[in-house]
Amino acid sequence: MTTRKADAQHHAKPPAVPSAAATPLTPYARLPRRHHDRHIAHSTVDAFGQAHWLLAAREPGRGRGALKPYDASVVTVGPDGRSHETELSALRARFPRIDALPDGGFVVADARSRRSEQHVQVFDALGRESWAFRAGDAIEELLTDHEGRLWVGYFDEGVFGNDELSHPGLRCWSAGGEPLWAYEAADGASAIYDCYALNVSEDAAWACPYADWDLLEVRPDGTVRRRANGTAGATALAVHQGGVTFLGGYRDERDRLVHAELRHQEVRPYATGRLVGPDGGPLGQRRRTVCRGPRIYVQEEPHTAWAVYDIGAVNDR
Repeated sequence: MTTRKADAQHHAKPPAVPSAAATPLTPYARLPRRHHDRHIAHSTVDAFGQAHWLLAAREPGRGRGALKPYDASVVTVGPDGRSHETELSALRARFPRIDALPDGGFVVADARSRRSEQHVQVFDALGRESWAFRAGDAIEELLTDHEGRLWVGYFDEGVFGNDELSHPGLRCWSAGGEPLWAYEAADGASAIYDCYALNVSEDAAWACPYADWDLLEVRPDGTVRRRANGTAGATALAVHQGGVTFLGGYRDERDRLVHAELRHQEVRPYATGRLVGPDGGPLGQRRRTVCRGPRIYVQEEPHTAWAVYDIGAVNDR
């Protein structure tokens, strides 16, 4: 993913705005300790607030030779802290991305794939594979919505690669593999070179892509609203009642928060801050984020716990 290594000096910084105090994350969900001896292949938080860990005996694809299908399990922890486990058989993903479906099933995609591979597997609630399909190489983000649609953002090696499915940079698929929508640059807008940040809420999908950083709002009917945005390098975003908060940036701005108003044609910052861990300490360099409406979920190494930053809870106080 070469664009993520771009030199920060080539990108305009947001206008000077007042600086806010550090904001700590709130603990959200934790993998039960009895599962800590297994390899965490991937983890996410779904559209309904449940946390999921995809666990395998060892890291997929390690060693020589072709990858053999492997068994794995999904440990699900609900908002109430209760957990249950679902066994999945014959996974084929070397670099898995997982999310849950509204019917209790799961979708597991391999982030890297060849054009001949059916690299997205759909499992029912009992862990049985129902079907498989292609969704394109170089998957950066995979998020399902409340209706079971799959929103997929791609990084630059897919956008500029030889798999035409990845070229739009952002697509929506049905859980059955039917292409529902693909981004098209129109009216002089820039193409998506890398889908840096993706948020899937109940009523829209939001993206902040490289290279112009415009905030894209994709409505259920497929229409796209663009807002000019000067905040470069954000890797996560949250939206709530006319406001947006961006997390991330280049170099020493990885933990930066930029709070802004959603205007008709632009994003207007009004304050900045810094996101810190639940204990007030700095966030680690290697972390995962999942964005759902007003929430940014953050998972640091060793990936056994999720924490959350909820701009809805902050703004509604």
